[in-house]
Amino acid sequence: MGVWMVASALFLLLWLAGLVWAVGDYYAGKPSEPKAAKSEASNLDKDEGGLKIVALGDSLTRGTGDAAGRGYVGYLTDRLTKRTEEDVKLVNLGINGQRSEQLAQQVKQAEVKRQLSSADIVLITIGGNDLFRGGQGLVEFDKQKPEEIEKKFLVNVNTILTEIRSVNKDATVYLIGLYNPFIEMAEGKEISAVIRQWNFATANLAAKFEKVVYVPTFDLFEQNVNEFLYTDKFHPNTKGYQLIADRVAALVAWKGKD
Repeated sequence: MGVWMVASALFLLLWLAGLVWAVGDYYAGKPSEPKAAKSEASNLDKDEGGLKIVALGDSLTRGTGDAAGRGYVGYLTDRLTKRTEEDVKLVNLGINGQRSEQLAQQVKQAEVKRQLSSADIVLITIGGNDLFRGGQGLVEFDKQKPEEIEKKFLVNVNTILTEIRSVNKDATVYLIGLYNPFIEMAEGKEISAVIRQWNFATANLAAKFEKVVYVPTFDLFEQNVNEFLYTDKFHPNTKGYQLIADRVAALVAWKGKD
């Protein structure tokens, strides 16, 4: 019995260590990749034909938690390639752990602006690290603080969208909303209320820009959330990413280039 208890205690410690690592990676104050990840395609111009996608944001853009490491961006690319029968080119500039203020700086970089200038579609996932930095979704959740964080986030998103429009007035931008990975925990309902308000404000901001489409994901994970989460209980798993990809694909109306 003593050996069993020791083994159980060790297992619990290992599980908690993994949870802390997961929270730190997903909601860390500093991104684990301080520079933009190398583009999957680096010299794509509009006159080459086909569809060019530029993906920006955090670990969801990178596909963390997906068994194949492709994430919603990769699955969306597959769906659009099959639907349009065109060459779909992808530039993934997502950075694990990135927050909105960091993305607001990234879109000002010369190479990022060059890639954005020739994009047909821009994908963005951002905000999870702003709202839940330090794992506040699990402990010491303060329903007042999110309001302050939301204000700063909206300022940053406004900067991001303005910068994109300054170099490309034609691309359709898809801004992906937040879901609640903590929905089944004790403070799940309180966090859901905050995320709904956050998403509402984000959607209103997106509506102020031409060809910026807000993509809701909250409802996709609202029922049976654990079925669509990776083992860290924060990132989507393959099924979760495919749900997001399907949602975005349904909103893409690509007619091809003249």
